[in-house]
Amino acid sequence: MQKIIILDFGSQTTQLIGRRVRELNTFCEILPYNKYPENDADVIGVILSGSPLSVYAEDAFHIDLNRFRGRKPILGICYGAQLISYCNGGKVESAGTREYGRQQLQFIDGNNPLFKGFEAHSQVWMSHGDSITRLPEGAVCIASTQTVRNAAYYIEEACPIFGTQFHPEVYHTLQGTLLLQNFVVDICGSKQEWSAERFVETTVAELQAQLGNDRVILGLSGGVDSSVVAVLLQRAIGDRLTCIFVDHGMLRKNEFRDVMNDYKGLGLNVIGVDASEQFLSDLSGVKEPEQKRKIIGRDFVEVFQEEARKITDAKWLAQGTIYPDRIESLNITGKVIKSHHNVGGLPKEMHLQLCEPIKWLFKDEVRRVGRSLGMPDHLIKRHPFPGPGLAVRILGDITREKISILQEADDIFIRNLREAGLYDEIWQAGAILLSEVRSVGVMGDERTYENPVALRAVTSSDAMTADFAHIPYEVLAKTSNEIINKVKGVNRVCYDISSKPPATIEWE
Repeated sequence: MQKIIILDFGSQTTQLIGRRVRELNTFCEILPYNKYPENDADVIGVILSGSPLSVYAEDAFHIDLNRFRGRKPILGICYGAQLISYCNGGKVESAGTREYGRQQLQFIDGNNPLFKGFEAHSQVWMSHGDSITRLPEGAVCIASTQTVRNAAYYIEEACPIFGTQFHPEVYHTLQGTLLLQNFVVDICGSKQEWSAERFVETTVAELQAQLGNDRVILGLSGGVDSSVVAVLLQRAIGDRLTCIFVDHGMLRKNEFRDVMNDYKGLGLNVIGVDASEQFLSDLSGVKEPEQKRKIIGRDFVEVFQEEARKITDAKWLAQGTIYPDRIESLNITGKVIKSHHNVGGLPKEMHLQLCEPIKWLFKDEVRRVGRSLGMPDHLIKRHPFPGPGLAVRILGDITREKISILQEADDIFIRNLREAGLYDEIWQAGAILLSEVRSVGVMGDERTYENPVALRAVTSSDAMTADFAHIPYEVLAKTSNEIINKVKGVNRVCYDISSKPPATIEWE
């Protein structure tokens, strides 16, 4: 299959480039800047991302452009454009002050194929501290802004090279998708053959080739990601798939029962395991969020290994890892944001090989694949739920009493969202118990000193960025009153209005 390679130099918006390319029905892979594939026969173009670094700095990320120059069209974005220029004799210097925000393009060559269909003075988004002050020999400036002379340039070769100082992938570049379409479809020649249906077809074939006659164990969580993986694997290998759904004691109210019924309805071979005692014992007294995640990840593997011993020919552990999980766990600069249960905490002694068939998909793509597989809407539309469960929605140590309090508050919140017709409009919602905080309240004639609960609900398309959901006050008021009146141990309810970034969706 044709694909675009996106080389990641550490930009926060690299994954958005990938999303925009996928929206053009073109497959792409996002790879570390220094991991360009040896075999690139199916690569039709290369995009170089932005970066927080300066191309002239000692620790800058550099690559040998000649590995693909002259054979594949190239688009450099921000740092990528500066790198192409710098490596070919151009000059890149500090702009003095960081330029961040909206600008309007002034075309020098409006007929360039990169800008086909663009309107005059089209709005673009800048985010950089350096500027290209001299283009390399052979490069031609094709667009400027009021403050940036070389906002876009072109190098005419058999496989052309383009550079943009602005970011076409972000929402505020109003015709950014058109620019990427011009590059990916017109210049690179994409046949636009990527789709959910095509993904199912190719992935099932790849799974059959990868797994052969081996038996696979899949850790189900109840969420859309692992559920889609289960149905994909069932289609690929049939009854050689054994699913394990672990109750670690920190699921939502009635989650274990409801999810088991859903999976049986899909015809999956599912083993339900109540391992809550082990998890809660190992988490006793632990408050630090990363430590919680590591313990839960370790215990998951131990439970799987124990179950695997009962299935003597099991060789694979399948997981519902998706791309945002991997981005958040470790970016190209090596800085961990937070560990995900699918990609962190796996001990070296794990004896099963990993199978991650949807690791390159964004959440909305996973849902499209689920629909293509004929899965029921109530499974596909379920909000994401963290693998560690309520452990990372209880700030502080974990006890059964705290879990029970949070389960009741969370259940009230989700039920009210459904009754108000808001659930499907929201990307993710849940309650957080601030168990390290006490607040004074009054109930009847008595003073209370109990815990607050924070409600979190966000809108998003891919979990990489998110805004707080604008829930009507009357819904929030009804939810707050019901939680305080019905959930013993809670006397205050707050609503989180933070966006991502700078916050994350989960609190821990």
